[in-house]
Amino acid sequence: MKIDNVDVDSAVTHARQLLAAERDISPALKSALEMILLLVTVLLNRVTLNSKNSSKPPASDPNRKKGSRKKSDKPSGGQKSHVGTTLQKIEDPDEIEVISIDRRTLPKGQYTEDGFETRQVFDIDISRVVIEYQAQRLINENGQCFIAPFPDNVTKAVQYGNGIKAHIVYLSQYQLLPYNRIQEYLTDQLGMPISEGSIYNFNKQAYEKLAKFEAICKEKLVVSPCIHADETGININGKRHWLHGTSNDKWTHFFPHAKRGTEAMNEINILPRYHGILCHDHWKPYYKYDCTHSLCNAHHLRELTRAWEQDKQSWALEMKRLLEKMNDAVNEAGGLLPHEEAEKWKIQYRKLLGKAEIECPPPDKPKEVKRGRIKRSKARNLLERLLDFEEDVLRFMTIAYVPFTNNAAENSIRMTKVQQKISGCFRSTEGAKIFCRVRGYLATCRKQGVSATLAMTLVFEGKLPKFSL
Repeated sequence: MKIDNVDVDSAVTHARQLLAAERDISPALKSALEMILLLVTVLLNRVTLNSKNSSKPPASDPNRKKGSRKKSDKPSGGQKSHVGTTLQKIEDPDEIEVISIDRRTLPKGQYTEDGFETRQVFDIDISRVVIEYQAQRLINENGQCFIAPFPDNVTKAVQYGNGIKAHIVYLSQYQLLPYNRIQEYLTDQLGMPISEGSIYNFNKQAYEKLAKFEAICKEKLVVSPCIHADETGININGKRHWLHGTSNDKWTHFFPHAKRGTEAMNEINILPRYHGILCHDHWKPYYKYDCTHSLCNAHHLRELTRAWEQDKQSWALEMKRLLEKMNDAVNEAGGLLPHEEAEKWKIQYRKLLGKAEIECPPPDKPKEVKRGRIKRSKARNLLERLLDFEEDVLRFMTIAYVPFTNNAAENSIRMTKVQQKISGCFRSTEGAKIFCRVRGYLATCRKQGVSATLAMTLVFEGKLPKFSL
């Protein structure tokens, strides 16, 4: 590895050689210097981690450069199959402004009407709308008063309507605006001051109204042939918690919990009832459930890159290239390889792992018998996973709906990280639950072609979209 054009590996190796050759040095000092070199190596390995050889996000890469793109043969601009978004005239404009000709500017003569040339300007009018309901009162000859019934949703002398509630929850949970930003927006744009308490209450109302959706979502995921699972750390009032995400191409479910493992998964109650194919990143608690597993090869590619760059394991670079070629072959075949072709790839996979066993052997057994598993290097742990879980690593070749990676799960929880960057943390567990349920609903609607605005409007009308199965 190089840092500021200095070949650090060569420098450390040279220092070790000099230290080993030195005879006029006390054992204590020699041991201390060896410890310092070890610490330097460990720290350098951490410094050289990036998004390509670890799970660190791309934004954390030092001096990050955009990857070069291959020049396409296609012409620039929209392609033939591309659906454009150019403005088109509409048949029923909201306002019509007639522009008359000043006849004084015309040559003398007789003129007849010949229609109009039209041009349309698309704009917005952000304004507050106040609807006053006036219920008729009647009094009979006996002095009895009768009042026309108000609509069921109009219960107070002054209240907020469903439209503004849906809009506020959309801004809060979908656009991730902090409460004070929403307050400023409503005051400046609509002339409608609102308290933080009201914003919170609207979010809570949406959460309660979406209880039925969450139950439906969980049942749909339980019977899905393939689902993705992942978890990420979240901050709730200064304490570490976990957001658990479960999803497929149509449905998304989120849930916050203080635990990361099976205690949380059992409480969510999706995986304990699931018997399809579960895609994940080899977090061991997933293997406690009675389902078929598929491992994320994006994780494997990053770990293989690290093993090559830091541990100089040549087999790791070859395996990375082999997995990438396998994925290309599957994509070229339309998502599924014939059995014979898949077996040929598996033979190459096993042959390469056989070479890896020689280059990266297991650690020697200690002379003293100790309880537990013997500590292994990261490269060896990765190798053993590729050996022991071959079917789970390569399942993407033989089942069309099993993907090469678990990126679908990672993408679904990405906005949680954005929310944490904006707000820092959730103030309470209840706030985290509100975010998870509403965000899961909006993510599901987006997958099924329902806009976030329409989705939230339906919620406050007591309805759900017509979801596809």
